[in-house]
Amino acid sequence: MRILIMSDSHGNIPLTIKACEMAETFDCLLHLGDGADDAAFLEQALEVMVIHVAGNCDIGSTSPRELLWECEGKRLLLVHGDAYGVKSGLGRLETRAIAVGADAVLFGHTHRATVTTLSGILAVNPGTLMRKAQHTSFAILEISPAGISARLHDIS
Repeated sequence: MRILIMSDSHGNIPLTIKACEMAETFDCLLHLGDGADDAAFLEQALEVMVIHVAGNCDIGSTSPRELLWECEGKRLLLVHGDAYGVKSGLGRLETRAIAVGADAVLFGHTHRATVTTLSGILAVNPGTLMRKAQHTSFAILEISPAGISARLHDIS
């Protein structure tokens, strides 16, 4: 399964569309918060499943703040990241991912794209799609019988 991951779009619909175009084919889109309205737009515009969690700027959103999603035999923990203090480090997020038995933890909030491993758990932050950001990016997560992997893709 090929999954497009984005976060922190903050109302920048044109860049979310550009990310979808650049990603070409994907089976599912995950939005990790601070763009609940953007995720709702993409749900209507795309012919793929869109799953999203709310971020700290998604005031009034009915989306969950955290979601444990099973896909192709892998457990993916989706969070925005603010509740785990990710701007100060990934320790609390790592502890939560271990506690829920996640194979991967997907988060945003910092606006800094990263792919790393925490205690054997794949950790992915796709970066931001916010207007005026110096660097914009998204990630592609691939789940296959061989395992799970992620790659970052720069837009600017």
